[in-house]
Amino acid sequence: MKLHKIEAGLFHCDGGPVFGVVPKKVWEKRYPCNSDNFCSLSMRCLLVDTGERRILIDTGCGDKQLDYLKYFDIQQGIKFEDELRRIGYACSDITDVVLTHLHFDHCGGCTRYTDSERKDIELTFPNATHWVGAAQWENFLKPNVREAASYFPENMLPVEQAGRLRLVHDNEWLCPEVELRLFNGHTVGQIACYIHADERTYVYVGDIIPLAASLPLAWVSAYDTQPLQSMTEKERLLHEAAAKEQVLFFEHDAYTECCTVKEVNGKYRVDEKFTLI
Repeated sequence: MKLHKIEAGLFHCDGGPVFGVVPKKVWEKRYPCNSDNFCSLSMRCLLVDTGERRILIDTGCGDKQLDYLKYFDIQQGIKFEDELRRIGYACSDITDVVLTHLHFDHCGGCTRYTDSERKDIELTFPNATHWVGAAQWENFLKPNVREAASYFPENMLPVEQAGRLRLVHDNEWLCPEVELRLFNGHTVGQIACYIHADERTYVYVGDIIPLAASLPLAWVSAYDTQPLQSMTEKERLLHEAAAKEQVLFFEHDAYTECCTVKEVNGKYRVDEKFTLI
């Protein structure tokens, strides 16, 4: 098995929403911000090559809505065809795209404009099955007021129209090495990917735990639609991660890519930080 991280860009969020009710005096000791209180967040995707499957987890925000999203000061965006070519792949090689959920910063790269006039859209990964939580798909089609601004039809409807959408109703295995588990709280029907390599299990945690600084159970984002459920789901994930020495792979942490965790007196802390080779 080969694991390749793909840095799909950076965006910037006010630290208040990122850390919810946690006071700035507390969280800024663990995660930096600029003078305007904005934190730099990554859009870190993961390519899993099992030999039989080439599975891409999340696709960043793409470039279709950059004008609309200028508030987030999106930087260092990529073209997947260039980034994949750099590591020896093509977009057509991707067999599966797993989308943790359908907010713009996680699925925008699934589609792209075909020309400079920006009228026609095509699938970035034309041969891939796109895996989405069933409850998340319904939320995307009929969003609540809180999340509506994060969903863009052009990111995902072409995937459905091309017959490349597969809905995940319960925990299931995509293949013998990759397990898809459903978690709620941040939004409904969010997927966490468990990648079972030869020696370790890597958990692509998405927005269940967006940052290493977010490990404390009560530290949940103001973007979470059900914060109490987020805390429960986070504890479920962290308890297993600590007990089984699983590796957490962070999508949004601009400073910490991976870590293991330990449980000390009922609290979870970072044990070892590292990056993928």
